[in-house]
Amino acid sequence: MSITKKFLSVFFLFFVLFVHVALSQTNYSDVRVDELTDAQIRQMIQRAESVGYSDAQLEQMAAAQGMKQTEIQKLRLRVEKIRREERQGTSAGTERDRIPTMNQDDRSRSFRGIDTTRNSLNRGQQKPGVMGNDSLGLFQDPRLQLEIFESLKPKIFGAELFKNSNLTFEPNLRMATPKSYVIGPDDELLVDLSGDNEANYRLKVSPDGTIRLQYVGLIAVSGLTIEQATAKIRNTMGNTYPGLRSGRTNVAITLGNIRSIKVTVLGEVVKPGSYTVPSLFTVFNVLYQSGGPNQNGSFRKIQVIRNNRVINTVDVYDFLLNGIQKSNIRLQDQDVINVPVYQTRVEVAGEVKRPALYEVLDTESLDDVIRFAGGFSSQAYTAQIKVLQNTSRERKITDVQSEDYSEYMPKNGDKYLVETILDRFENRVEILGAVFRPGQYELDPGLTLKGLIQKANGLTEDAFLNRAYISRLNADNTQSLVSFDLAKVSAGTEPDIPLQREDKITISSLFDLRDEYKVTIQGEVRFPGSFKYGDSISVGDLVQMAGGFKEGATPNRIEVSRRVKNSDAMSESARTAEVFTINIDPGLKIAGPRFRLKPFDIVSVRNSEGYQVQRQVKIEGEVLYPGTYTVTKKNERISDLIRRAGGLTPLAYVDGASLKRTGTPESRYADSLERLKEEREKLLNLQRLKQTGARDTTSFEKDLQVLRSDLVGIDLDRILKRPSSRYDLIVEDGDIIRIPKELQTVRITGEVLKPNSIVYIKGRSFKGYIDGAGGFSYNAYKRGAYIVYPNGSVAAAKKFIFFNNYPQVKPGSEIFVPKRAEREKLTAQSWIGIGTAFASLGAIIVSLLK
Repeated sequence: MSITKKFLSVFFLFFVLFVHVALSQTNYSDVRVDELTDAQIRQMIQRAESVGYSDAQLEQMAAAQGMKQTEIQKLRLRVEKIRREERQGTSAGTERDRIPTMNQDDRSRSFRGIDTTRNSLNRGQQKPGVMGNDSLGLFQDPRLQLEIFESLKPKIFGAELFKNSNLTFEPNLRMATPKSYVIGPDDELLVDLSGDNEANYRLKVSPDGTIRLQYVGLIAVSGLTIEQATAKIRNTMGNTYPGLRSGRTNVAITLGNIRSIKVTVLGEVVKPGSYTVPSLFTVFNVLYQSGGPNQNGSFRKIQVIRNNRVINTVDVYDFLLNGIQKSNIRLQDQDVINVPVYQTRVEVAGEVKRPALYEVLDTESLDDVIRFAGGFSSQAYTAQIKVLQNTSRERKITDVQSEDYSEYMPKNGDKYLVETILDRFENRVEILGAVFRPGQYELDPGLTLKGLIQKANGLTEDAFLNRAYISRLNADNTQSLVSFDLAKVSAGTEPDIPLQREDKITISSLFDLRDEYKVTIQGEVRFPGSFKYGDSISVGDLVQMAGGFKEGATPNRIEVSRRVKNSDAMSESARTAEVFTINIDPGLKIAGPRFRLKPFDIVSVRNSEGYQVQRQVKIEGEVLYPGTYTVTKKNERISDLIRRAGGLTPLAYVDGASLKRTGTPESRYADSLERLKEEREKLLNLQRLKQTGARDTTSFEKDLQVLRSDLVGIDLDRILKRPSSRYDLIVEDGDIIRIPKELQTVRITGEVLKPNSIVYIKGRSFKGYIDGAGGFSYNAYKRGAYIVYPNGSVAAAKKFIFFNNYPQVKPGSEIFVPKRAEREKLTAQSWIGIGTAFASLGAIIVSLLK
């Protein structure tokens, strides 16, 4: 074994021993799970989760710290019960959100103490600090392990006082000299003369208790207070300094350096022994030095013994509860502090402000114990307290009523359990819906439905009076519904309904029982859409709500379509809508009778028949006056536009002229989504028409760009020769006509050895240009090659018998060669199948020849 392994083994054994010692300092063998409150169990669960322990690890730790196996099993059941209540409370809350009229939120207790999303303890997840193969978490800080079970054992009230590092009770050694300070050997007195005589003396008290003053002699001061010593020294110095008697000289005596005293602390303290401390130390100073009373020490009867006589009894509770330190006297040399064993100690748990162990004197009652605990919490059940007592043979439980608190005298070992009030209301009713002040109200004696409605400031104008209902709690906590006619109860024609505890009255609104009434306007208005319906709303009102007419709208022949409610369902020609055609004033003036709309009407405003928005087209390239032109008539053609642009220039390449038809920006934006969908469908159809499995060298998006180019193949030469013919297209708004200069190259892309651009040579064939790019590649789909001409038109290769007939090439064209489909290689089974087929075919031929 290597030195490193030996070291790790020794370290591990040392660490286990250290943890065992740390855990053994707190023994949990006397913990009774039945007497623990839910709050203590929840606190333990939270601390275990924060460290990352699973249920199994938690049980192993409890056993390691001395808890009995029977109590561990009870603890497991308590944890499972609390988690089950969590889940039920969460699911009940979800159900209450789903069905608000059947709310059972306050019918019974529900647990809200722990966040239900925490599940690391259930799953046994561990945090990074916990090693997975260490069931007890021995590599964790032992203090964290002790903190998990800290909530199971109550704290002794007052024990933290002498362990708080921020509260040391250190005396102020630079304060003014206390008049009651008793002088002893080794103290230093400062004597200052002023007036007719000026002198300063620093005198140390000798072991004999005297000081030697110049010109005066020895003066005994030991055992005197500062006040007494000052009077004695003044009188003695009066013989030497006459000015002291006449008042012309003054003397001031103060304390300089103080002496050290020895105090012995005995009894039930954490660190008993003798302590050498400054003479200004008090009882609390020395108790802090000794760690205070231990587990068995009394906090109420700490004795200060001087000269074999008890001169003071210290009650720490006076300081803890009231801040009073009258018993915190200053100590003297050889004083003894004795901390006796407590006589009566009780535990207070549950709904109090300070749950802890409290020491009780013989003259104090349960009322005093409750006062020690800070009083009841806001959720406490104060009418009764359960007391768990120890008898000479066994344990018993006693219920103490509130009127007996001042009479009940606590006994040693008592445990007082203050429970929580029930999570329910004894006098609550609730009203919801169409009242002015919905909410929860007090159930007064004799309160009825009409009285509750009056408490809620009455019904709103939109209340539905035909039917309302009460959600009522039965005796077995089940729900029942009581329906009633609200109009008749309000009018008094039906008897009023007496209310019961937890009744919930729901009064619906008219708007809750129907669809939201709206009217719709569309067409030539500024803000078309749906608007809320209002009684007596007219078409003119709706047009105004929609921002008024657009410039091209006509107020005449406005169409209103209305729903048909009583159509004949058995008739083939049954009407599905009722349509009205109306005219309104162009200025929306109110004049004469107005057409009233009804809910869900649809108003359509048309364009004026003679209204036309200017349409513009653009011509670019080799014309005398390129630019944007407004279309002056409906049937204006390409030839008319070129004529208006001054005709072609000498450099114009007629065969390369193109027309791009994109439409207006508004129409492009409105139709973009629909057009994109159509283009994708077109592209998918084109790809399906290709050879099966063929994959083009261009991407899907590039093909979409080709489809979206909106180029229209035109023959400008024919258009100019035959104006107004079928080749001469009528221009549309947004058209762009481009007439380039003569192009001198041809571009070859796709499945060729070297895609590039080649100088156009008149008469050179399609195949010749392919050869100029290195020829077809090995996977080129020759029959699928095609050419795109400068004007946007496309021509593809055609098959004639066994030959490919390629299209003519023009300047500025682009030749594209697609990729051949990838064919799968024939497997052995495929070859066997082909051979079998040929053999069968041969056998058939032979049989036929016979």
